[in-house]
Amino acid sequence: MKDFKYNKGLILVIILGLLAAGWISMVRHTVEENSRRVDMATNYEDLLELADREGLPAEKVLAMAKDAGVTSLAVYDTTFKKLNANGKASAVAGSEILANFHSGSLSDPVWRQLVQEGKIKGNEVYLVGHDASTWQDLKEDVPRRLGSDRVQLLQVGNEEVMAVKAHYESFLKMDIGMPRDEMKAVNDAGFAVIARPTNYNQCTPEDVKAVFKRLEGVKISEFVFSGSQVLGANKALDTTIKELKERNAVMGLIEGVTQLQFYKQDGMEEVAKGIGYNNVVRLYTIPKDEQPKLKIATAVERWANADDERNIRIDLLRIYEKPAPNMTLLETNMKYFKDTHDALAAHGYTMDNELAVGTFASFYPAGFIRAIVMAGVAAAVVLYLSLVIPALNISVKKQWLLWAVFTMLAAVPVLMGNGAKIRVLAALASANIFPTLAVIYQLDRIRYLRDKVTMGFGKMLVTGVLALFVTGALSYIGAFYLSGSLADTEYLLEFQIFRGIKLTFVLPLVLVAIAFLQRYDVFDGRMDDTDGVMNQLQKIMDMPVKIKTLFLMFAVLVAGVVFVARSGHTSGMPVSATELQFRAFLEQAFYARPRTKELLIGHPAFLLAVMAFWRKWPTMVFFGLVLIATIGQGSMVETFAHMRTPFYMSFMRGIGGIVLGAGIGAIAMMLIQLWQTVISRAKERKAA
Repeated sequence: MKDFKYNKGLILVIILGLLAAGWISMVRHTVEENSRRVDMATNYEDLLELADREGLPAEKVLAMAKDAGVTSLAVYDTTFKKLNANGKASAVAGSEILANFHSGSLSDPVWRQLVQEGKIKGNEVYLVGHDASTWQDLKEDVPRRLGSDRVQLLQVGNEEVMAVKAHYESFLKMDIGMPRDEMKAVNDAGFAVIARPTNYNQCTPEDVKAVFKRLEGVKISEFVFSGSQVLGANKALDTTIKELKERNAVMGLIEGVTQLQFYKQDGMEEVAKGIGYNNVVRLYTIPKDEQPKLKIATAVERWANADDERNIRIDLLRIYEKPAPNMTLLETNMKYFKDTHDALAAHGYTMDNELAVGTFASFYPAGFIRAIVMAGVAAAVVLYLSLVIPALNISVKKQWLLWAVFTMLAAVPVLMGNGAKIRVLAALASANIFPTLAVIYQLDRIRYLRDKVTMGFGKMLVTGVLALFVTGALSYIGAFYLSGSLADTEYLLEFQIFRGIKLTFVLPLVLVAIAFLQRYDVFDGRMDDTDGVMNQLQKIMDMPVKIKTLFLMFAVLVAGVVFVARSGHTSGMPVSATELQFRAFLEQAFYARPRTKELLIGHPAFLLAVMAFWRKWPTMVFFGLVLIATIGQGSMVETFAHMRTPFYMSFMRGIGGIVLGAGIGAIAMMLIQLWQTVISRAKERKAA
């Protein structure tokens, strides 16, 4: 069968589903646009280090950082390694005190008396405070960290001394609670605090309450828990949730090293769900080993891209440890802060620690709206099947029966408030079926027009460009459906992700190939005759294969592996410096960088496929170009599977790709036309 009829009723259902999906996407866009406040932060310790390295007062460096646009400073649990260095407290190993006593260098009579009385033990650590606030923090937190049975207060002259049963080197590195004095200094300098507490071993509700009690009166922008556990894991999470909710606090989760989801922390998901996803934001920091390799301009561009494309709302900037050429270290870092602030402002972001960071509003579309989307997806699946199965195409009743079954399976779970897996399947179907239908429609249209229209080169070029735009618009229906199937706050934050991306690079090619073989004979070029899919596949299996054909097939296989592996976050396949420069150019030239597989591969191939059809090139060549063109259409829709990327940005990325790809394809057509003209004239002169 070569002529297939389109069920107009199914098309009407698809249009209704598109309206529902469009409404969901419009609300999603509003939610995304209302979340454009960024907390531009750095570490308080980094600024203190910068001040020390430049020989400047800490207050001056803090003021400069604020003027450069920094809004919050991250404060971590203190350690005795830091306290020994800043002089606010001291930790001395008992073995060192005993050694000094026996060498005669221990001059303080009180300490000597303690040694003589046997109260100093070599396997203990002795703590002395030199700052009242710090000493109070230590007396509260050390017993909680180690247990009161391992801590004893001694009186040494007029001072209190804390004797701790601990390994000295390990104790120096142990977290000992959030320092009040540092948080006060941060607030006094005009910054908000990003609180980064660590969890306690065998954490209890009382431990959690003690942490939050210490934070009372501190202006905190977000909580970003440090280490492999959130505060309260695993037995006191309810207390953590309660304390955060009482403060209407925002929790920041650290983006994973693959720029996908989060750095895993025990209790992370429970706390996020407990406080509400509308109180959760994503944090990104450039890896410590990578930043020194980046020029300031490159790092600044990365921050703009992270906020634009991955919904990052806490930008935690590290300082540069080496100065840029012709600048001091201080000038280097202040330029880095200022340039980042200006770039984010130019992208439309607000940075003000008087405002809350840009969280996403609670966004969960109504079940009946989502059910209409499911019905539309079911109609698209049935429509595709009717366009490749002749027996189904001639039976409208069977089509509606199949649609009813698919709709019931998809819509009922959604209406019942469940259907998480069904929604993923619907998104997968949307990403694959709609680009396929768009290409099939063009295949059927040109078959219909071939004997009715004559095409000169100019008309062919214009027709090809218009057909590409129409096909792109039809593919974009799938983008709306994909968004309508999945969009909610959990997907925007990447607590949930679409896991069928790799499949979407291959499946549309298979689906289009089946439709093509049902319509065309790929062997002898008879473009209006076909033996059907199975007969042609049998012919292909029976074909004798030459060595050069094997080499060609191997090259195609390698190209396919590269095509799939280059997509995603964890392929590990390197990107050349030339391509990186080309990407950087596209970033500057377009609102959103078009994808190279669209503008350099898929869309130019679409126009060449138009040329192949009207110029009656071998059908096998036409077939190959159609499949390559399908890559571009599938990629346009697959872009929307990255739900963390704002809908409008994904939309504009596809528009940029199709416009530039059409231009590149048009140039390719003109070059081929010129080459054919030159060859034709050369043959004419030779014949003459």
